[in-house]
Amino acid sequence: MSGRARARSRGRARCQETVPGAILAEAAQAAPAPTPSAEGDLVGRGRQKGVPGTIAKEGVLEISAGFQQIKLGERGGRRRDFHDDGIFTRQTMAHVKDSKTGTSGAVIPLTANYFRILSRPQWILYQYYVDFKPPMESRRLRTALLLQHSEMLGSSRNFDGAILFLPHRLDSKETVVHSETRNGEKVVITITLTNELPPNSPVCIQFYNILFRRILRILDMQQIGRNYYNPKDPLEIRQHKLTVWPGYSTTIMNYESSVMMCTDVSHRVLRSETVLDFMINLKHQVGSQRYTDICTKELVGLVVLTKYNNKTYKIDDIAWDHTPCNTFTRGDTDISFRDYYKTQYGLDITDLNQVLLISHVKRFGPAGAPPPGPALLVPELCYLTGLTDKMRSDFAIMKELSVHTKLNPDKREQQLTRFISNIHQSEDAQAELGKWGLSFDKQLLNMTGRVLGGEQIFQGSRSYNYNPQSADWSREMRGIPMMSTPPLEKWVLFHSRRNSNEAQALLQSLNKVSGPLGFYMQRPYIVMYDDNQLALLKALQSNVGQDTQMVVVVLPNNNKDKYDSVKKYLCLEFPTPSQCVVARTLSKPQALMTVATKIALQMACKMGGELWSVEIPLKQLMIVGIDCYHDVSAGCSIGALVASLNPTMSRWYSKCVLQEKGQELMDGLKLAFTGALKEYLKRNSCLPTRIIVYRDGVGDGQLLTVVNYDVAQMKDSIKSLGKDYE
Repeated sequence: MSGRARARSRGRARCQETVPGAILAEAAQAAPAPTPSAEGDLVGRGRQKGVPGTIAKEGVLEISAGFQQIKLGERGGRRRDFHDDGIFTRQTMAHVKDSKTGTSGAVIPLTANYFRILSRPQWILYQYYVDFKPPMESRRLRTALLLQHSEMLGSSRNFDGAILFLPHRLDSKETVVHSETRNGEKVVITITLTNELPPNSPVCIQFYNILFRRILRILDMQQIGRNYYNPKDPLEIRQHKLTVWPGYSTTIMNYESSVMMCTDVSHRVLRSETVLDFMINLKHQVGSQRYTDICTKELVGLVVLTKYNNKTYKIDDIAWDHTPCNTFTRGDTDISFRDYYKTQYGLDITDLNQVLLISHVKRFGPAGAPPPGPALLVPELCYLTGLTDKMRSDFAIMKELSVHTKLNPDKREQQLTRFISNIHQSEDAQAELGKWGLSFDKQLLNMTGRVLGGEQIFQGSRSYNYNPQSADWSREMRGIPMMSTPPLEKWVLFHSRRNSNEAQALLQSLNKVSGPLGFYMQRPYIVMYDDNQLALLKALQSNVGQDTQMVVVVLPNNNKDKYDSVKKYLCLEFPTPSQCVVARTLSKPQALMTVATKIALQMACKMGGELWSVEIPLKQLMIVGIDCYHDVSAGCSIGALVASLNPTMSRWYSKCVLQEKGQELMDGLKLAFTGALKEYLKRNSCLPTRIIVYRDGVGDGQLLTVVNYDVAQMKDSIKSLGKDYE
């Protein structure tokens, strides 16, 4: 399972922290958080309010989430603090019931990036909901107020700002205590028991992850995004003004044999220059007239690091009318950004005329309160992270970075072993783990695997083998006609004035390679455009017609705006197959034939051609792929389904469904799946007897949801095509 799916599948405790410079829509009184209504119910974080799509009430299924019953109609929204019970389908499938190791291929020893958990607590974990009156926005303040009662809670405790975990039960189900802030404000804290969790509960697995993040903080590692990094052991690349922080990504989950921690090496690339340095240099380069537009274009979307709190923020806009002298409300008083950073972090802001950066931080305010406004950041205190397109195209920079970040298996194993050794050698880390009865293996997981042989490739009337280690057969397929491809009779080639030589070289090379590939290609209609985005768009609008089979555009550089404008027009406004190629790719004569071959293959595929196939022994088989894409800018999600329509798996049906923002479950699956089956029947005069579904985007914790929700829709689709069809 991918890291993306794993991260989405497990719940996270997310509570609001005050960000300096937060602009609130209104100064509203925070409504008190909801209180538990009955034992066993989880409220506060974990309550899902959004509805993923339209689901009829009578069709809503209930699934076990380990600690409560959550209806599918309540599973949307951002606070996905749930985890399904583990579901193992092996026992219901005869071919893998006893063993899934297989028999073919050569057996080899393998080392996986997993550490076993050797011991787990045998006591019951008690889960409490903590309510503060009056409500406290700051997570740090809530924690400090609760810890005033450490003697009652005991030394073994875990509090995330809303939920408290204890290995022992308090005297009563509801405990009321009183605390006092530094300002003398009285706070009433109500601690309510919401659940008793056995060691194998999915919530306990979630708790192990929370606990292990505390272990990483004990090791003085800093959280950036989802991963933790070691700022005390940086790798300096001074000649390129880059710093690399080494770090790790960790996930504890329940697998078939045991609970294990998946660990991988991660790196964070930081640039030595601040955002203010970048803005000053940019102003010198472009001048004052175009500075505002170009600066906004360059900075919006970048991720910056604030070293005073080691947090990352995405730049969403620039507040051109704000400077560090502006004030914001902190508590009951107004304070300037300059004074805030001086008193809070001891930092002096030197440039008082610099503008501020806007970041729409994802934070959760008190229940009933308006959503918190964006955070304002000082460019002088923000460091750029990641690489620019210019850096990525610099061979020297990428080669130097790869030495430190692209580790071979031996170095990766050494680094992971060193990581677990640091945990075992840390007295504080071992003491914390010992409180909860947890311990980890010192060695990575060892197992055996199998290397399968390479498949035979069928192309046209010929077949050939390839080297399975390289997984590349571009050399073997040269000079052999493709399986099928339509003739290219009417197509248009666009190029700028300065790239006419590259365009002619591409055209000559395409003529040479298309013949042996069996790709009939007539001479195109050539259009020359001025080197700007608007001229290119007008050229497309004037020269692409209804009978145009293919559009090829030679771009002067890898400017994303030009590429996006081409694809937007030829995909959305005037759908036409298109192929873009950067002029620099065509500037090397020795590689031009290879490049032209690959371009010809892509053009043939986009027109509906079939390149090659492999032997598929199963007959009347349909392969289905399902995934969801979350468009942050558009505020929605798109569920997509593709399904094969022929025996060689070279022709496909596709369907997209618009969904609620962040929704992973696909409500329109029945409609899309039924459409795929009908199209298969139309093309083959029969329905598939076997259907294999690849479902991406869900984690192990949501397998039961997929079985109850996705599979149910597929079964309904199959039933709708006739009683006799199974």
